Amino acid sequence: MLESIWFFLWMLLWAVYFALDGFDLGIGMLHPILCRTEEDKRILYGAAGPFWDGNEVWLIAAGGVTFAAFPKAYAVMFSALYVPLLALLFGLILRAVSYEFRNKVHHDLWIFFWDVVHFFANLIPPLLLGVAFANLFMGIPIDADGVFHGTLMGLLNGYGIAGGIFFICLFLLHGALWLVIKSEGNLQIRALTAANCLWVIVTIVLLVFLWMTATHTALWDNYLANLALLILPLGALGAHFATPALLRAGKIWKAWGTNGLFIILVTFFGVSGLYPNLILSSLDPKASVTIFNGASSELTLMIMLGVALVMVPIVIGYQVWMYRLFSHPITEKDVQDEMLEEFDH
Repeated sequence: MLESIWFFLWMLLWAVYFALDGFDLGIGMLHPILCRTEEDKRILYGAAGPFWDGNEVWLIAAGGVTFAAFPKAYAVMFSALYVPLLALLFGLILRAVSYEFRNKVHHDLWIFFWDVVHFFANLIPPLLLGVAFANLFMGIPIDADGVFHGTLMGLLNGYGIAGGIFFICLFLLHGALWLVIKSEGNLQIRALTAANCLWVIVTIVLLVFLWMTATHTALWDNYLANLALLILPLGALGAHFATPALLRAGKIWKAWGTNGLFIILVTFFGVSGLYPNLILSSLDPKASVTIFNGASSELTLMIMLGVALVMVPIVIGYQVWMYRLFSHPITEKDVQDEMLEEFDH
């Protein structure tokens, strides 16, 4: 029972991370597409600035839960996916550095360099996360001892790359919707146009990815065995198609929220299809790491559950307060005042 509870919490933490950090990663990738002026760029930085580090708390929590609740899965995952996970870490580090360093020197070449770094540092994480999770859905070549028998290039298979593209498109759409909330004027119009175009792209990529999931994985087996689980993909589709309708009605916050729900339910769909596996072996299904052979002791799981029930509501409360505090749009006047203050110093 405790193993299943922690499987759900593990899945939930990843889903919340994708839904929250997804929009600021998306904004970072939208810089070359939407920005026309320095003011535009600063608005995009400001739209994600107060949130990105708080959103990454959920990534740390997901990694921590993997380590503490399912240590065998953690060990196998970081052995098999060491290079992509290390690249993910460096991407997130460089993203943090780009926020801090960009405006330290007022020189065009310096600013251009950090803008390029910022773009790739936001592109790499969703690409690698999509590739990693797609391979976990399909199964990776591990033996009964958890030893990885594949190669880095083997992870860059067709389904893995499709997962990476799907994540990038998801986060681009989420970022465009957030920018509609946080901007005004011409930039908001461009963000709205981008959101409508990206919704169509996400729909196409989603259909392709679902077809490839049916042909490359066994995720649908759990759904055919338990039809009640079909509420997850059906709910995801409902949320996805509600997003443009809400956008057309001018209900921007609700459109962003339904898109976030879509990301959460898509994550639930994929991870629930793995249950009770955490890391599926493509060499031998009996060598897979499951929630039962990969979990910590019951005492550890019970103590962690108590800590989670206390700490998670505190984190949620803080983030709700933060989002309310910084919910207002960023205007060009805000940016100009900031630039004048920098030059004065």
